[in-house]
Amino acid sequence: MRIFLRIAYDGTNYCGFQSQTNGPAVQDAVEEAIADLFGRQIRIISASRTDAGVHAEGNVAVFDVDTRIAPGKLAFALNARLPEDIRIVESKQVRDDFHPRFRDTVKTYEYRILNRAHPDPLSRRTEMHYYYPLDAEKMNEAASCIVGEHDFLSFCAAGYSSKTTVRRIFDARVTRSGDRIVFSVTGTGFLYNMVRILAGTLIEIGAGKYPPEHMQEILEARDRTKAGPTAVAKGLVLMRIDYP
Repeated sequence: MRIFLRIAYDGTNYCGFQSQTNGPAVQDAVEEAIADLFGRQIRIISASRTDAGVHAEGNVAVFDVDTRIAPGKLAFALNARLPEDIRIVESKQVRDDFHPRFRDTVKTYEYRILNRAHPDPLSRRTEMHYYYPLDAEKMNEAASCIVGEHDFLSFCAAGYSSKTTVRRIFDARVTRSGDRIVFSVTGTGFLYNMVRILAGTLIEIGAGKYPPEHMQEILEARDRTKAGPTAVAKGLVLMRIDYP
């Protein structure tokens, strides 16, 4: 049977989700837990290959196994074998031809910013700290420019492998609650470092370097040098992946 896993993790200590040669990955830990449970190596297929230091509340992966354990109970069995910074939050059976990556998806990311004079030691691993005041209303106005279908070449890091840089964004907004600012964005897919570059650009707009309408000019330029810097990885969280 094919098992669907929804996975949450603190990405601080990992070189990303996907297995690689330069350090531990979330995939390695999950596959080790599966191997310990079933007594053999089983590869998983993930929906999103989050980068080093990026977190998730709802990444998705699948694997195939023959077992008498109820699919819904596998989350408990695997969590007992996983490190504390990785948790399976849902396990269930899906169709044998379900593939988490090669099908239509809707992904939601959040980029979290602590906007005050001093950092918070309790959230230092999951938020970007920004000292200077940010205007969240101007950031939100700029974020609205990216809703719809656009060419996001200006917001894509070098080395991307996508066939097209056109993406559809369903919702993008910036909200403030006290000292904390959250940039939330939902779309059909995202380019390499796209959300972090969008966040870096919004921070520059919020700091007063550019007016909100500059976001539209950056989109139309289709030039990475026109956009802001790539915001640090620790502020980014993959919130969920939906399969409409």
